[in-house]
Amino acid sequence: MKESADEILREAHALQWQLPRNFNDRLTEAIYAESARIAERTVARQGESRRLLWQQRADRLITSPWTGFPIMALVFAAVLWLTIIGANVPSGLLADLLMGEIYPWLHDHAHAALPFWIAGLLVDGMYLATAWVVSVMLPPMMIFFPAFTLLEDLGYLPRVAFNLDRLFHRVGAHGKQALTMAMGYGCNAAGVIAARVIDSPRERLIAIVTNNFALCNGRWPTQILIATVFLGALAPAGLAGFVATGAVFAVAVLGFALTLLCSWVLSRTLLRGEASTFSLELPPYRPPNIWRTLYTSLIDRTLFVLWRAVVFALPAGAMIWTISNVHAGDQTLAHWAVQGLGPLGFFMGLNGIILLAYVIAIPANEIVIPSVLMLTVLIAVPGANEHGAGVLFDADAAAVHTLLTTAGWTTLTGVCLMLFSLCHNPCSTTLYTIYKETRSLKWTAVSAFMPTAIGFVLCALVAAVWRWVV
Repeated sequence: MKESADEILREAHALQWQLPRNFNDRLTEAIYAESARIAERTVARQGESRRLLWQQRADRLITSPWTGFPIMALVFAAVLWLTIIGANVPSGLLADLLMGEIYPWLHDHAHAALPFWIAGLLVDGMYLATAWVVSVMLPPMMIFFPAFTLLEDLGYLPRVAFNLDRLFHRVGAHGKQALTMAMGYGCNAAGVIAARVIDSPRERLIAIVTNNFALCNGRWPTQILIATVFLGALAPAGLAGFVATGAVFAVAVLGFALTLLCSWVLSRTLLRGEASTFSLELPPYRPPNIWRTLYTSLIDRTLFVLWRAVVFALPAGAMIWTISNVHAGDQTLAHWAVQGLGPLGFFMGLNGIILLAYVIAIPANEIVIPSVLMLTVLIAVPGANEHGAGVLFDADAAAVHTLLTTAGWTTLTGVCLMLFSLCHNPCSTTLYTIYKETRSLKWTAVSAFMPTAIGFVLCALVAAVWRWVV
């Protein structure tokens, strides 16, 4: 195989530019060879001019600095809209099946045949937490991952990397980090695995450590619900949906900005080094292979990530039920924990219930909202949960708004929760994946504590400014 110009230049750099005699000839030959390959791909042959002309016009729009970024935003918003809207019906059907039909049957038979604590731990704790994760997580992944794979097969994602390459290069990262970040919007664990496409170990670590700033599908329900309940409610009824959508989109854009900022800081502190260059070939647009797309997205990605989430959701459900039913003195463990976390939560514009819910939800972000609702009913509005202490339940937006405002939530609480949902430690599935990919406890710890520290500072600043202004 003929050597490329990049390979020859890297060899010269490694030799500290002590050039061999045939350096100029080799470099010239490589440049001509690359020119021939480019001409082969771009010069139209007879019968191909119309297709190449269409592709060139599309690339002028998609890769232009003026139109490329708006198109990216529109495509991203369309995929999110399709994922959010399209997942509502199957999520509801799964919830009705797993929690409306199967759960009552399991509950009645388990409590009739087993001691209270065993039945509660297995059915009211572990089963319901797993059912919540499956019903909330599976439908969005079954839409997002095929849509992502479809864009990949069409040839659009390499053009996204082309557009974002300059930004990531300026902050000392790799252009392919754009692809791993996009994968993180479906699942951060999948985004961490996708960082394998980056050859440089330093830049691969940057992509892994910062991937948590891409909102995964486990955090979209929190963002959407809180934006609808607290921010959409501030606007007239006809504009409520647009305000809520704009708020969620703004949080996603903030996550992208934090990705760039943290990449810049890491590349100049813990991971110093020059950003490497890479040759990005823009493949021709082509129709996707539907069966391969379905297999890759549903089998390799969806089921793989879902299985890891289920494995970690089981102990989370057991913890929720246990702390809500085990007493220490005259209060449950949940009461003691909420009281202890209360001052820190107030300082951050949150409350003790939210912080405890995030501790419980370390195994899976999908159970943040049900944990918040359960703990709110248990502690702030006692006697409101007919299912019993520590039992996850679902509620519509109106019921959630009434419940949370009764418990003392304000618009500030909602805004800070959206920010903390973006900036907090990755779920245990992602942390486990980071450790498997890096084989380093150090970088796993950095990946956990860096976004959490940013979340604490960001929420505290917003709360301080909000209280000072209001």
